[in-house]
Amino acid sequence: MSYRFTGIIDRYLLSGSEFAHRLRAVRAEQWAAPTPCAEWDVRHLINHMTRGNLNYVSLLDGGSAADFLRLRDEDALGSDPVGSYIRSVRECAEAFRRPGVLQQTLDYPLGPVTGEQALAIRTTDATIHTWDLARAINAPEKLDPGLVAWIEEHLAEIYAGLTESPVSADTTHRFFAAPGAPPVAGEVRQARLLRLFGR
Repeated sequence: MSYRFTGIIDRYLLSGSEFAHRLRAVRAEQWAAPTPCAEWDVRHLINHMTRGNLNYVSLLDGGSAADFLRLRDEDALGSDPVGSYIRSVRECAEAFRRPGVLQQTLDYPLGPVTGEQALAIRTTDATIHTWDLARAINAPEKLDPGLVAWIEEHLAEIYAGLTESPVSADTTHRFFAAPGAPPVAGEVRQARLLRLFGR
């Protein structure tokens, strides 16, 4: 199947910018605050995002799924969490701009994907975790409406062929939280998307 995620690098950069906007609002006393991701405090969540960006770059350079999982929790923030995250977004975007990368097949932990599909997954992850960070630090929780609409409209394509998916009823839940409560009448697009991802 051929994936055509038009403008995916720009969408990824927008999702990174949205996360960075909340990240800059984290106060000193909030780094250890709990997040909607049960096992992570704010610093763990930000490290997950930063390390994840770097791990995607490694996949493009021939890294394996095993390496990706092994390095998942390794510290990528050091003494400059904000700067480290922003640099990781820039490095990731630059790596995905290399010729041929979007068509390259990557050894992703949930199954082989093209670079294009991998970046769509990453963009979705960044968008959902932007809400997680906003909730954790009591920042505005409204996500970019264009990103929300794009993700919802492409969910089936974004997660097609993976061994685990937030949109499959019979999936395991090692990497994705189980969907939340049943839908309610008049549910807005952001609420529907977040519910699918267990928020």
